[in-house]
Amino acid sequence: MLKYWLSLSALVIALDQISKLLIINYFSSHNSLAVLSVFDLALMHNTGAAFSFLSDAGGMQRWLFTAIAVIASVSIIWVLRKHAAQILFALALSLILGGALGNLIDRINYGYVIDFLLFHWHDHYFPAFNLADSAITCGAGLLIWESFMEKKHGPAVS
Repeated sequence: MLKYWLSLSALVIALDQISKLLIINYFSSHNSLAVLSVFDLALMHNTGAAFSFLSDAGGMQRWLFTAIAVIASVSIIWVLRKHAAQILFALALSLILGGALGNLIDRINYGYVIDFLLFHWHDHYFPAFNLADSAITCGAGLLIWESFMEKKHGPAVS
């Protein structure tokens, strides 16, 4: 069962990296393409974490976030091995793992994460993100949902 969850993580990584390569090849830094009145594609370099947290920390954040991603990924794989039969839980962890590793690849290769999905309303912009971030967010949402489902139905009996 574990190989299926790791395959899903690998698919997330592949889609994330392919989308980023397409964006890199199409845009130069900070150029954008209006797709909808509230959505642009734009090449952005995020040296920080979510919402550009610590983006101005002078370079140490690259190694801090790399270490966090490695530790989290190893931990997720360990937990996945033990809980591979719990479908919703394993799905959530697989999405988070794929997203974390997708962004880790960027940090190692470039020193920053490539973001390109940019939503806005008039002059108010939501921080840019990418497919890896989306997978992490969906995985976290599924973990929250799964935690409520467990409380509603009671804990699973092993």
